[in-house]
Amino acid sequence: MKAGRPSSRLLPHWPRANRPEQLAERQNHLRSLPHWQKAHQHVLDWPVPAKVLANFQECLTGHMVLPVGVVGPLSLNLGQYILSDKGAVCEEGRKDDYVSVPLAHTEGGLSASIQRGVSAVALAGGVRTHVLADRMTRDSCFVFRSTEEAIVLARWVETRGAEMAQWLTAAAEAARDTYRAERTETEVQISQKRPSATVISSHAVLREVQTHVIGPMCHVLYRFTTGDACGPNMMTRNAYVLNHEYVLARFRQDKGITPLHVFLETNMGGDKKPSHAFFQFPGHGKVVVAEATIPGPVLRRVLHVSADAVVALAHAGLHGAHASGMQSFAFTPASAVAAIFAATGQDLGMVGTSSMTQATVTCVDDGIHLTIRFSGLEVGTIGGGTSLPHAQSYLQLMDCLGAGKVYRFAQIIAATALCLELSAAASMATTGSENFLQAHFERGGVR
Repeated sequence: MKAGRPSSRLLPHWPRANRPEQLAERQNHLRSLPHWQKAHQHVLDWPVPAKVLANFQECLTGHMVLPVGVVGPLSLNLGQYILSDKGAVCEEGRKDDYVSVPLAHTEGGLSASIQRGVSAVALAGGVRTHVLADRMTRDSCFVFRSTEEAIVLARWVETRGAEMAQWLTAAAEAARDTYRAERTETEVQISQKRPSATVISSHAVLREVQTHVIGPMCHVLYRFTTGDACGPNMMTRNAYVLNHEYVLARFRQDKGITPLHVFLETNMGGDKKPSHAFFQFPGHGKVVVAEATIPGPVLRRVLHVSADAVVALAHAGLHGAHASGMQSFAFTPASAVAAIFAATGQDLGMVGTSSMTQATVTCVDDGIHLTIRFSGLEVGTIGGGTSLPHAQSYLQLMDCLGAGKVYRFAQIIAATALCLELSAAASMATTGSENFLQAHFERGGVR
């Protein structure tokens, strides 16, 4: 044992499961710490029964409360979308609506700024939104002894995309039938079966397969749609089965080549890591565009700024972003995304990738036309954290809870971010950015 490093036998036992006795053990340990204060006991008292929260993470010990502001009514013209048989997003119609948007955050001035943008776009006729594409990606990698072997796999895979999709659909149906027939078995019996008997998701539909060879490595990019769920767990399960029960088994038999390593995800899939590839092209989430035209009188009366000043700021900001190598070209979309994500039970690890945006500002008469394009909003209206009690309440507030709502939800997020973009940019564009400073001075908390 190295000097200064405690033996594992001296470390306190720290159970991972969420049974009542283990939960109590963790809480009691916190209370025994010399720096723990009784005044903080409230984080260990449950706002809802602990068993309600126990399925959402391991080592459940306490809770937190975030203040939620609600802004609105946000005036929207929303597209109504379905997926075609080939996975293309198809618009079936449009609908005008007014939405109240929940924002969970502690960023002083954020709700007020979004509300100001909401008021401005309402006077200007609202925000119009569009969903352009929908994909979730998982990048597996097969490592060989040579580049030649990697190329052989790439060419082999690229001719089998449709066959792989059909195979996965059939395997999912067979697994579902097996599960129904064996649902009386114990968990132990089920866990001993091969992975494909229990893990395949019928909701993650394989749409395309692409390859990329780097040295002796062949990256295989699986592109799925995942319905109304965000879907990372679904596509992970399906990619695993494809790797082991389709690619490995058949490629070895066809070509007599066995890879040295198979990795389920190797960073080209865009999962929780912003990347240039998915900033440009559809791949990890929903591609959504929001637009609004703000007449000059609304700019001057509500936002106290001229169109020329906003366009000048956008020009300077675009060059600044380019010079610094920024992945995103917008003012502050992450604040709106994070606040809605926290309120609605989305995966907070996806705020960075979901905030990859590009905003444009152009002059229209004496006003401006403002757009914001989200490269990949990773959101869901079923599954995961959307089952939390507070998340269900706030999703329902926006009429975004459950099946058939995910495209509506993605458009609301984009429209809310546009309102923040408008308000924040307008305050920065005022003479000397005085309004931006004043807003943060008044609402920034500690001085």
